[in-house]
Amino acid sequence: MTISEKLRQIDQTLIQLLNERISILAASGTPTIQEQFSSYRSLLLQAGVPESTWNSIVVGCMSALASEPSLQHRIEPRNITVVGGRGAMGCFFTDRLSALGHQVSVLEHDDWDKADVLLGTADLVLICVPLKATLAVIRKVAQYLPPTAILADIASTKADAVQAMLENHSGPVVGLHPMFGPGVNSFMGQKVVVCPGRCPDACQWLLDSLEADGGNLITCSPEEHDRMMVAVQAIRFFSNFSLGTFLAQEGIDIGRSLEFASPLYRTEINTISRLLAQDAALYVDILLASKERCEAIRRFVGTGDRLATLLAEGDRAALIAEFESARESFREEAARSLKESNYVINHLSTFLAASEIETAPMKRSPVSSALSTMGWCPNRNDF
Repeated sequence: MTISEKLRQIDQTLIQLLNERISILAASGTPTIQEQFSSYRSLLLQAGVPESTWNSIVVGCMSALASEPSLQHRIEPRNITVVGGRGAMGCFFTDRLSALGHQVSVLEHDDWDKADVLLGTADLVLICVPLKATLAVIRKVAQYLPPTAILADIASTKADAVQAMLENHSGPVVGLHPMFGPGVNSFMGQKVVVCPGRCPDACQWLLDSLEADGGNLITCSPEEHDRMMVAVQAIRFFSNFSLGTFLAQEGIDIGRSLEFASPLYRTEINTISRLLAQDAALYVDILLASKERCEAIRRFVGTGDRLATLLAEGDRAALIAEFESARESFREEAARSLKESNYVINHLSTFLAASEIETAPMKRSPVSSALSTMGWCPNRNDF
């Protein structure tokens, strides 16, 4: 038997055992993740299995429970038309709603000659077009809708979009904002903001569909959504955009810098690179979406200027006071933040160690490779 055949045989057994483990977790009182982490430390040590490997298995099994509703939820098929269904997010919604059993059609910019059929017979019309086009498309789509159809959108600003849908369509209305971008495979573990507009009971089957695929729905008013997005989107995007622009202007060799970097720096660079790999117009439109966003960004820049002035003046006491003031605002989130960030750091370190072994197996000694795979490193501060 070849090595590949032996590995396949072991993997088949592991998959069967993992299925049994997930089933038992689903059917019983579930022990906490921490309990499952700590239960087998001595056994793992004796067997030579890194704790990080076991931790990944435990978290993976727990996360699988989040998709369990999709196995039990009975979907009544509906006729859905996704406007902009060939775009990145449009494709995602088309694929996921189809996978859940709905009959999904797509309307693109060259399909308006079919609008009577694609829109006039729909139970749901979901608008997945660029932010700048959303209001115009809402007005155009609404002319074809039956009064019983749900009109929904996924724009990243909600007050104007929901108001436009309410003004132009007499039937059920709901605003959605998926808090993720292209690249995910399902709604499992993903947040979707829901802004009710009209006839929430009539929209419930749509929300049930998203939850059946593992979605985590957050309900709020369009106004609260837009206030939250100033921090969650606009300031964050601008911060990453600014740092990426600065590093480019400074001529920093990003690849070389990663050779010196901690996992936290690498995560920051990955976040910036992910942003800059997307369509520039999409993110610029998000930054320019409202006067409130532009004003908040200006205040953010002002804060940076104030801190930079204190640095230039060498005012150590004032800088420490600013640090302590900010720390106080984050104090209640400290334990959660440390737990989550430590998990990300440890598992990114494990992934990088495995990647090094895969791409350059002869460059590392067996001892250093084993230690890296176990997530071992000298005690040090994160930078």
